[in-house]
Amino acid sequence: MGGKSLSNTTLVLLIGLAVFALVPVLKTTNYQMLLAAHVLVWGLFAVSFNMLFGVTGMLSFGQALYYGMGAYSVGLCVKYLGAAWFFPGMLLGIVLAALFAWLLGHLIIRVSGVFFTMLTLAFGQLGWQVMFKWYSFTGGDDGVQNIIPPGIFANKVVYYYLLLALVGASLWFMGRLNASPMGLILRCVRQNPERVRFLGRRVRRNQQRIYMISSLFTALAGGLMSGVDYSIHTDMFYWTTSGHVILMSILGGIGQFFGPFLGAAVIIVIEDVVGAFTEYWSLIIGLVMLGMVLGLPHGLMGGIDRLKARFAGSGARPARDGRS
Repeated sequence: MGGKSLSNTTLVLLIGLAVFALVPVLKTTNYQMLLAAHVLVWGLFAVSFNMLFGVTGMLSFGQALYYGMGAYSVGLCVKYLGAAWFFPGMLLGIVLAALFAWLLGHLIIRVSGVFFTMLTLAFGQLGWQVMFKWYSFTGGDDGVQNIIPPGIFANKVVYYYLLLALVGASLWFMGRLNASPMGLILRCVRQNPERVRFLGRRVRRNQQRIYMISSLFTALAGGLMSGVDYSIHTDMFYWTTSGHVILMSILGGIGQFFGPFLGAAVIIVIEDVVGAFTEYWSLIIGLVMLGMVLGLPHGLMGGIDRLKARFAGSGARPARDGRS
C-alpha cells in the first residue's frame, strides 16, 4: 500500500471519526450513544484481528484471551484499588497482553495453519477456565460490576469522546503500519513465507511482532469496553467472542483495512434492531453470512470496490465510443 492508499485511509478515518463525533450531539436517547460506543470498541477489536489474519494469514481463535485480559485488568483494579485505578488498570492490561503475546507468540508461531489455530484456541480456553474457576478473585460467572471511570470521565459523553479519540489513534497507527514496509513484508509472509526467508527476512520475528501488536490493541478494546458497560464477565474470554470478531471480519472483508470495522457495525446494528423484535437474531446473522458467501465472497468492502469499478468503467465507455 503506497502513499496514495495511506492518504485514502486517513481520509476515510477522518470522515468516520467526524460522523461518530456527531452522535452525542444528534442522539435522542443515551442508548444510541451506547450503541455507537459498542461499534467503536468492536470495530477496534475487528481491525486489530484483521492485522493478524487478513494481513498476515494467522487465524487465531484465542484473541478473546487478550480482550478479556484488558477488561479484567481494569475491572479488578477498580474493584480492589478504587476508581482512580481505572486508567492505570487499562495500561496494565495493555502491557500484560503485549508481554504475554510476545512470550506465547514465540512458542506458537513455530507451527502454522490449523495447528496454530488450535493452539490459540487452547490457550484462550485455558484463560477462560482460570477466570471462571477463580471465583474468590475474579467473581467467576458473576463478573465485576460498577466499573465507573474516575472524575469527569464518569460522564458518559466525556468518556465517549475519549473512547473515540483512542480508537481513532489506534486505527491511524494500524493504518500506518499496514502501509509501512513491515506491512508489505507481512502480506508477503501470508502469500509465500519461503520466498520471504529466501530474501533474508525473518518470518517468525515479524509474525511474533504482529501477534503482539494485534493483541495489545485487542486488550485496549477490552479495557475500553469495561468503561462502556460498567461491567465485565468471563464470557469475554470465551472462544465465541473470538468467533464473533471473525464473523465481523469476514462480513466486512478480510484483508480490507476498514472492512472488519464495517462488518462490526453491521452485526452490532443487526443484533440491536433484530433483537428488539425476536430472540432469533443469530439466525438472521447466519442468513446474512450465507448471502455474503454466495453473493459477496470478498465481503462488504469487496462489493463496494466492485461497484466503484463498475461505475468507473461505465463512465469511461462514452469517451471510448466518442473516439471510435
